[in-house]
Amino acid sequence: MACFWHMSGRTVQMPDALPAQAKLQCVSYSPFDKHQSPFEQPLALRPERMDADLALLAERFDCIRTYSTSGLEGIPELARKHGLKLLMGAWVSADRQQTRQELDTLVRLANANSDIVQAVIVGNETLLRREVTASHLADLIAQVRQAVTVPVTYADVWEFWLKHPEIAPAVDFLTIHLLPYWEDEPSAIEDALHEVEQVRRVFGNAFAPKDILIGETGWPSAGRQRESAVADRINQAAFIRGFVQLANANGWRYNLIEAFDQPWKRASEGTVGGYWGLYDADRQDKGILHGPLSNQPLWPLWLAGSLGLWLLALALGGMPRRLRDIPAHCLIGAVGAISLALWLQALMQDSRNQAELAWALALAALNLVVLLHTSLAHGSRQAWRTPALAWLDAQAPRLLLASGFAGAVMTLGLVFDARYRGFPSTALLLPALAYAYRAVPAYPRQSSLLLALLCAGITPQLYQEGLANHQAVAWALVSLLLALALWRGLRAREPS
Repeated sequence: MACFWHMSGRTVQMPDALPAQAKLQCVSYSPFDKHQSPFEQPLALRPERMDADLALLAERFDCIRTYSTSGLEGIPELARKHGLKLLMGAWVSADRQQTRQELDTLVRLANANSDIVQAVIVGNETLLRREVTASHLADLIAQVRQAVTVPVTYADVWEFWLKHPEIAPAVDFLTIHLLPYWEDEPSAIEDALHEVEQVRRVFGNAFAPKDILIGETGWPSAGRQRESAVADRINQAAFIRGFVQLANANGWRYNLIEAFDQPWKRASEGTVGGYWGLYDADRQDKGILHGPLSNQPLWPLWLAGSLGLWLLALALGGMPRRLRDIPAHCLIGAVGAISLALWLQALMQDSRNQAELAWALALAALNLVVLLHTSLAHGSRQAWRTPALAWLDAQAPRLLLASGFAGAVMTLGLVFDARYRGFPSTALLLPALAYAYRAVPAYPRQSSLLLALLCAGITPQLYQEGLANHQAVAWALVSLLLALALWRGLRAREPS
């Protein structure tokens, strides 16, 4: 157990993004507090929050990029106060009235603050979202271009510039988004910078002499794995630091995504959407830009917690009656304690609403009961332990059924709607292992159906994700183990 947590929390050394006193070019900024969202109307943005945010960002960056003018009319004044330049954006959508308000405000703010507004961005990934046509977007860009004195651009994923080359003549320079994690064929961290370099070279040649701004690039620090692309802090730091050095060596203009983690993005992008920030949602430095880094900086606390839970389970269960049961007793307890700790971490990162939180807590409670049941089943039969074990034995078919049901639901989700779902291996590893090792009676009809669903989902899930996705492979193995537990339960006597 100590070895697992120590390896998980190992510190990695890597070169800093820039020397201590140097500043990065630009970073995407959204002004929302931890529990806020742009979907809350009317917006209740706090000027004091934005003031503190820009003061913090001014220590590391020369510029910030915004995406909307709604509620951000005071940003130019705050940026000037803290010595920051602006890439100011207007949100272009299918709502023409709202779009017109955004553009009118953009023009007014750009003309009044041309000393700090480096450029204006008319729309962000609007073509990707299919909210306007390319011709209509080009007209909007032309209108803004005639009305302002600063350069005008449009921002989208790089493929959409190739699909709609007619937009290029309408802008002063191209703003492209390069996010290797989100590509249709995601890149492993080892290949991500090479992909960025290749795409940037293609654009530099294809659209010359127009300049190119890499308007978004970055890597998430948490969330599901996509093929070989792993989201964690070390990979985020490796990408950001490597990219900054690559950009400086090639003289590229760039904007990093993003300043602060945005929990509200989890609703539309899954867990990973909320963890692209260089700072967390509480404005604490994640250590992405400089210094040594760990994916589990609090690993000693998690070790203490899981070790305490394991020892408690051993104490409650008592010493195994048979020597041959001791290794299994200790292993299952240790695996259960570790997987429960990891599931609690995932619960805090992933839960987007009360329903998901309730589901995650229910699975955590299931693990606790299974851990107690397993400990008592292998331990001595003394005092209160015998009636407690008898009661848990009576509940075991329900515990197995609940585990199978959770596994089947999660499998169906990963087969039919997988893009933004995480892999819940740690939620069901303990029940699968415990009841595969020690069979408990299963309800025949229900368990047969769940067994069939689990087995049917393994192959398509692996086919979609690829064998390079070790999180998908781990879930397939847990599914097989849970299927084995159900099969063994069906061969045991039928529960009363």
